[in-house]
Amino acid sequence: MGIPHGPEDVTAAWLGSVLDADVREVEVTAIGTGQTGATYRVSATYGTPQAGLPDSFAVKLSAQDDAVRERVALGYRSEVEFYSQIAPSMRIPVPQSFHSDISADGADVVLLLGDMAPAVQGDQIAGCTEKEAALAVEALAGLHGPSWCDAQWMDLAAIAMPKPGDDDAAKGLGDISKMAADIVIDRLGERISGADQETLIASMASVTPWLKAEPKRFALMHGDYRLDNMLFDPDRTRITVVDWQTVGIGLPGRDLAYFTGTSLEPDLRSAVERDLVRRYHQALLGYGITDYDADTCWQDYRLGAVQVPLLVALGTAFASTTDRGDDMMLAMLSRGCQAIRELDTLELINSYQQT
Repeated sequence: MGIPHGPEDVTAAWLGSVLDADVREVEVTAIGTGQTGATYRVSATYGTPQAGLPDSFAVKLSAQDDAVRERVALGYRSEVEFYSQIAPSMRIPVPQSFHSDISADGADVVLLLGDMAPAVQGDQIAGCTEKEAALAVEALAGLHGPSWCDAQWMDLAAIAMPKPGDDDAAKGLGDISKMAADIVIDRLGERISGADQETLIASMASVTPWLKAEPKRFALMHGDYRLDNMLFDPDRTRITVVDWQTVGIGLPGRDLAYFTGTSLEPDLRSAVERDLVRRYHQALLGYGITDYDADTCWQDYRLGAVQVPLLVALGTAFASTTDRGDDMMLAMLSRGCQAIRELDTLELINSYQQT
């Protein structure tokens, strides 16, 4: 029956057709206020009992703003590709996918996923606890481990970041990053400390050599692995990772450092990051990885911290913003820049250039 354009198109007939089920009624309610898409909870009433089908789903549609839909079409393709081609081979906990479809131009999309209620979204501005962080880093190994240095994933069509070994793309992103840093400081500089401005500018000037530092060690990346993209069960014993619009391939430590650098307050991060990296490394070994020692993992983690200002700068400079969005980006930038300084990340990048 086609791709629903808006919630009014998510009817009992449409849901029944994609599920091949006898759906008599649906109730559609909005979830959140996503800027790049629209998510709704769909409660279904069946005419006859349906084995294996839940009573409630989450449906993700394109943004209702045509300009936004065109701008983030690659992200829509990435998420459909993840659920249809990648997720079945991974072990990271994600919602079950019941149906997906996307238009030829990528601007119209639908994803019908399992409803994870009563799980609740992490709070990016408030930050997370050590217990939540442990769940997140162990879950992340379920993406990196199964895809570790596996070249088959290089053939994916909807990759958001430069692939390892693509020097031209690395230079292009480096040039864009320096431009983004200038835009961010021009817009929000009065709210960014002098030290963080210096770290932001230096980090964005290092993006090209940073991307080229470890091309032979790669895995699939979430790309935006942070609290707002995680759902936690109320008792904090289970995590579900969502929002797969930025799937990439690159140094796995980038996801890890981006999570800790954006989602933990600096004092907590510095106190627990060694243990979190150890947890992540131990989880990776459970996927049969034998040629990756703990010291190299720690170095990759240090190197990966540039992922924080990179995504903050690109998101702030080139995406639509809100007051909460600015507050969130500033909190993430401040945390990430402090992590870069404490981990001596820029000095590490320089050491690659000198060898």
